[in-house]
Amino acid sequence: MAKKRIVLAIGHKDMGTNLPEQKAAVAKTSKIIADFIQEGWQVAIVHSNAPQVGMIHTAMNEFGKQHEGYSNAPMSVCSAMSQGYIGYDLQNGLRSELIKRGIYKPVSTVLTQVMVDPYDEAFYTPIKTIGRIMTKEEAEAEEAKGNHVKEVEGGFRRIVASPNPVAIVEIDAIKALMDADQVVIACGGGGIPVMEQGYNLRGASAIIEKDLATGLLAKEIDADVMMILTSVDNVTLNYGTDQEQPIRHMTIGEAKDYISQGQFEFASMLPKVSASVDFLESGKGRKAIITSLGMAKASLKGNAGTVIE
Repeated sequence: MAKKRIVLAIGHKDMGTNLPEQKAAVAKTSKIIADFIQEGWQVAIVHSNAPQVGMIHTAMNEFGKQHEGYSNAPMSVCSAMSQGYIGYDLQNGLRSELIKRGIYKPVSTVLTQVMVDPYDEAFYTPIKTIGRIMTKEEAEAEEAKGNHVKEVEGGFRRIVASPNPVAIVEIDAIKALMDADQVVIACGGGGIPVMEQGYNLRGASAIIEKDLATGLLAKEIDADVMMILTSVDNVTLNYGTDQEQPIRHMTIGEAKDYISQGQFEFASMLPKVSASVDFLESGKGRKAIITSLGMAKASLKGNAGTVIE
C-alpha cells in the first residue's frame, strides 16, 4: 500500500532570522517533521527565506560596491544561496533527529528553479521589499539601473515583483526522491525564479510567493495533504477587529467566498488560502491545513488549525 504524502510549508517564524536563531529554530522544527515521518508519512518540505535572502542580497551587493572587480548579485543568485544554506541546516537538523529515533532515511535539499511567465502582470507592480534602507541618491541610482524602489521610514528600499509559479524545473528529480521514500527539501523561498530564453534559463529579478510554490509542488507530487505552517493557529475572519472569528473548517466554496469578500490580508493569509484552493481543485480526496507549528500534529487529526477540503 502506497504511503500518504504531505507537503509541509515552514514560515520564517519557525526558521529564525540570523544564523544562531536559525540553528535553534531548525532543531525545534525538525522534531515536528520527524513526528510525521515516524508516523509513516512521506514528507516534502518547503521553507521561507525572507530574512535570509534579504541578508544575502545586502551583503553581496555591499561587498561588490566596496571591492573592485566584484559585481552585484542578482536576486536569482541570492535565492539560490539562501536555498543552499537553509537546506544545509534543515537537512542536517532533521537527519540528526531521525537518527536519534532509529530512523535511517536520507534527507536531501534540491536546489529548485521555478518557471515564471515573463509577461506576468506582477512584473509591472512589484510588491516584495528587499535589501537595506537607502538614501535618496542611492535610490535614484537603483532606478537608473531599471530597478524599482519605494519610500519607507528612514529612506528608500528596493522592491521586486512576485510573479506566479508556472512550473518546477527539477520536478522529476523531486518525484524520484519521493518515490524512493526519501525526505525532500525543495522550492525553498518559493524557488529560484527563472524564465526560458531559447535553450537557456535566465534568472528573474523577482521573489515567488512561497505558499503558491508549495501548492504547485503539492499538486505535482500528488500529495494527500498540504500543510502551511504560519504564526497563527487558525485562519481568522475579520482579522484585527473586535469581531475576529477563527475558522476550524472551510469548504472550497466558502474559501472562495471569503476571498471575494477581501477577508484575507493580501501579503500574508491570502496566498495561503489561494494556494489551498488551487491544490484542492486539482485532485480528489485532498486536504489543506493552515495552522502553527505547535498545532501541526493536532491539526492533521482535525483537532486544531483550519482545515480546507
